[in-house]
Amino acid sequence: MIKNYIKIAWRNLVKDKLNTGLNVIGLSVAFAVAILLGMAAMYQLSFDGFHENGDAIYKIVKTQQTPKGPLAGTVHPAPFAPSLATEVPGVKRITRYLQNGAIAIQGDREIDMNIVWVDKDFFSIFSFPIISGDQNAPIGDLSSVVLTEKAAKNLFGSVDVIGRTFNLLINGNEKPFTVSAIAKNNVPETNLEFEMAIRFESHQDYLKHKEQWDSQYHDVYVELQEGVSSVSFEKSSESFMDLHYEKAIGMLKRDGASADINGRYMNIELVPLVDVHFASFKNGFVEVSRSLPYLILGIAFLILFIACVNYINMSIAKSAKRLKEIGMRKTLGAHKKQLFFQFWSESLFVFLVSICIGVLLSFAFVNEFKTTFNTNLNSDLLLKPSFLIGLLGIVILITIFVGGYPALLMSRLGTIQSLKGKLESTGSNNVRDVLMVFQFGIAILLITGTLVLWGQIDYMRNKDLGYDKEQVVSFPLNGKRNSNDAVELLRAELKGNPDIISISGADNNLGLGIDGSRSSSKIGFEFEGRAVTTNFLVVDHEFVHTLGIDLVLGRNFESASDSLVVVINESMAKELGVEDVLSAQLEIEDGVYFPVLGVVKDYNFNDLDRAIEPITFLISREWGITYAYAKVSPNNMANSFETLEKTWKKLEPNAEFLGSFLDENIDRTFNREKTTAKMISSGSVLAIILSCMGLFAMSLLIVSQRTKEIGIRKVVGASVGSITYILTKDFLKLVLVAFLIASPIAWWLMREWLQNYAYRIDLSVWFFVAAGTIAVLIAILTIGTRTIKAARANPVKSLRTE
Repeated sequence: MIKNYIKIAWRNLVKDKLNTGLNVIGLSVAFAVAILLGMAAMYQLSFDGFHENGDAIYKIVKTQQTPKGPLAGTVHPAPFAPSLATEVPGVKRITRYLQNGAIAIQGDREIDMNIVWVDKDFFSIFSFPIISGDQNAPIGDLSSVVLTEKAAKNLFGSVDVIGRTFNLLINGNEKPFTVSAIAKNNVPETNLEFEMAIRFESHQDYLKHKEQWDSQYHDVYVELQEGVSSVSFEKSSESFMDLHYEKAIGMLKRDGASADINGRYMNIELVPLVDVHFASFKNGFVEVSRSLPYLILGIAFLILFIACVNYINMSIAKSAKRLKEIGMRKTLGAHKKQLFFQFWSESLFVFLVSICIGVLLSFAFVNEFKTTFNTNLNSDLLLKPSFLIGLLGIVILITIFVGGYPALLMSRLGTIQSLKGKLESTGSNNVRDVLMVFQFGIAILLITGTLVLWGQIDYMRNKDLGYDKEQVVSFPLNGKRNSNDAVELLRAELKGNPDIISISGADNNLGLGIDGSRSSSKIGFEFEGRAVTTNFLVVDHEFVHTLGIDLVLGRNFESASDSLVVVINESMAKELGVEDVLSAQLEIEDGVYFPVLGVVKDYNFNDLDRAIEPITFLISREWGITYAYAKVSPNNMANSFETLEKTWKKLEPNAEFLGSFLDENIDRTFNREKTTAKMISSGSVLAIILSCMGLFAMSLLIVSQRTKEIGIRKVVGASVGSITYILTKDFLKLVLVAFLIASPIAWWLMREWLQNYAYRIDLSVWFFVAAGTIAVLIAILTIGTRTIKAARANPVKSLRTE
């Protein structure tokens, strides 16, 4: 019996090559896209999920109530971690974590290393496998370091380097370190990336800040003891915070901060390690959002849904051609159960072939997918048992329900009805219409999302940020020379070159450079009896001029000797709240006052999802700068860029030149948005294509059901246009209903998404009109080809069986 089902199913599929081909192509592409999107989502959701003790590991966040509202931050003072471990019960292990690069020197090799400065328990807390060297205490000594395999090969040319020494350039001085262990290379799905791990106590700022509770500059991770919950630990830490932050809490009360619902002003909050990748602190709270991976999964399921709807509709359309076959089988004694399994076996064939092709396609295009969508998903995920089991489960469910519905519908047809060759207009038509509304509703939703996302991205690309981003090149000062000296040498070497207008430097980059490093500094101080917080930027005296930032009050720095004055922005001037801001003096260092020299116009030094904040510029050779900025002539930018690279190589022959224009840096800051937009755009295109296949199937069904009607209308004088209108109006009504349903949903979703940006586009009605128009035009083009052909057919052929 089963053999007979398979044989007949195969014959029927081969006989109707067009329908079978469309089904297999649509489902195969949908499966392939769903697999790739599922892999991308699983990659995102797997961040730092590989650590053995991950359930007990947390990142410590400090939350406080300020006069302007709640504030959350991840940085802590140097004595925080050791004090917490000894004073609050429940700590199993704890580590400070500071990511800060330095130049590693080995022979003639000079490499800018990504270094993490951590405590000795770091490798006991986190599962970064040690493949050689000291397994128990890889950084037990202050002069010991752990290198990854890649870093060892870059520095020494080999991984067999246990016991070998090299120097790190720290504050202009070379300090020797010894390799004590080699760690396996970091997996992509971790936020704790490093090439080299060194003891926190060896950092150049440690001794200066060892006992200072008001200097916060590093993260802290804690592993709790078994049986200790994060909630109980947070409660236990309240007295610890009250003791060590008594002065800070008193200042918050004095400045008018309101206590939280528990009557507290400062707390610690534990963020689970697996949530760290998704945590943000923009609104003063710890907010964990997995919206991006869930959005990716949602698009994958929507694509699969549309493909499955197509299969159902095309199967129903095909059933009109098989009515006599069904009637004959029933006349010869076939039962409903037998007919069901006969038709369901055809679906099983199609789904099995489609999933096999889909898996092959996903393997074939995984590299292109990674490049296009800028993701590091691992193709090995396809071979993981959990992924394969989940994939198999989805295929089984789709086969049962999607393949089962048309089979059930056809097996329930009456014998007389089937022999007459008429498919009754039953509730299946309602199901068909609902499915079509869902199809086009999804397509309109995705099209609207695409238009809004690209509109926001275009707005961010073209917004006036308050400085010159087109003509300025930035690059890290990653050589051996003192960074201030390097900028002065660059300025001297390029003086008089018509392609280079000016040279400057700062201790942070604008946007995201090629080196991928980002940082920011904030400082708090007392001003006229209240606490003031400002972003803090160490600059060269040419910074404001090089960036083209407008000066609105006072004057700019004139030379490196202006090291005891500051320049602030308009937001900082408002924060100070004095009538004559140029008379203000800021106590940035204890007992040292810095007069305000000038005020610059507000400019966007943060990403556009954040409003402009107060910022203060200071010249300091002690604190140093880390990035150079060069303003180039607009006449020959390519030549100017090449000149900069050659000059840098002349000054630092062993350092890599990682220069890029600021507009490129800004563009990199919204890579997340661009990736999301690309995924939704691709989903929209695919949704439209699959929906058109469904529409085409429906037009086949309607035309086959109304062939006689078309013939009669033509005989009595109906025009091609009127017949085409009659055949298409029902479809267009469904598209209109889909538009009316999808538009409010799209408006709500896009409005919520745009709230994440301090600077955003207006949610114009034209986005929705454009999406609906695109959907209608595509529907007309898809249906029109088939309906016009039917309307133009010879009525004699339509009526010849009467």
